[in-house]
Amino acid sequence: MYKIVRKEVLNNVTTLMEIEAPRVAKAAKPGQFLIVRPTQESERIPLTISDYNKDKGTVTIVTQIVGASSYDICSLEEGECFCDLVGPLGVQSDFMELSAEELKNKRYLFIAGGLGAAPVYPQAKYLHNLGVKLDIILGAKTADLIILEDELKAVCDNLYICTDDGSKGFAGLVTTKLEQLVAEGQKYDQAVTIGPMIMMKFVTMTAAKCNLPLVASLNTLMVDGTGMCGACRVTVGGKTRFACVEGPEFDAHQIDFDEAMRRQTMYKTKELEDYHKCKIGRGK
Repeated sequence: MYKIVRKEVLNNVTTLMEIEAPRVAKAAKPGQFLIVRPTQESERIPLTISDYNKDKGTVTIVTQIVGASSYDICSLEEGECFCDLVGPLGVQSDFMELSAEELKNKRYLFIAGGLGAAPVYPQAKYLHNLGVKLDIILGAKTADLIILEDELKAVCDNLYICTDDGSKGFAGLVTTKLEQLVAEGQKYDQAVTIGPMIMMKFVTMTAAKCNLPLVASLNTLMVDGTGMCGACRVTVGGKTRFACVEGPEFDAHQIDFDEAMRRQTMYKTKELEDYHKCKIGRGK
């Protein structure tokens, strides 16, 4: 059993949990993910590792309620346990293949939307600890949905917050902020985007106009976490790839985002139905 040693409600739909899992924490790398089950009756849910502490033997996940399974996860309390936790799974971030010497003269830009702030954090933290210069653009619909602001600010040179309604930071989309930074003469060797699929599609289009290398994480496509269900199939560079076992990160300029977005909606109706049944069953 995997005990929840810390639970923090980030907003009304998003919860952070730090979980005891020493062997997983020891092996975890930025970009990888876990599969969790809150109970024996629960389905297997893939969640990106949001942080890990090898000394404490803990891993951190951030979960947003989108259906019955994520509702069950967020309903667990500090001191309770997950029935199963498997990982780390997936391929580590590309920059993990580079030495500290190779990275020190590079400058990175991370573009996160909504829950994407969570998987961006361990990547930015890793690079920051090596002394790599990096900026982060963090977008959300409104100020209330911004998460991990302080944590991200601590591991980057500049944090640019964008809200669609202008309730905090820059009033506008992350793509507009990206264009503004490039127009001001900011130069980046590599960018990484993690967030809603539609956001990543337009970030990719903007990065192409700016001649900016870009990696995108397709973690939201994953279902069973092993590639066996086929739900995470995506076309990258004209070839079929599996986000669970070959990703979740790929060259964004090679991804067929329209196909990925169609695939992402396959279980949306079922998720909503199960979510409402779950709430009714609990008297909420």
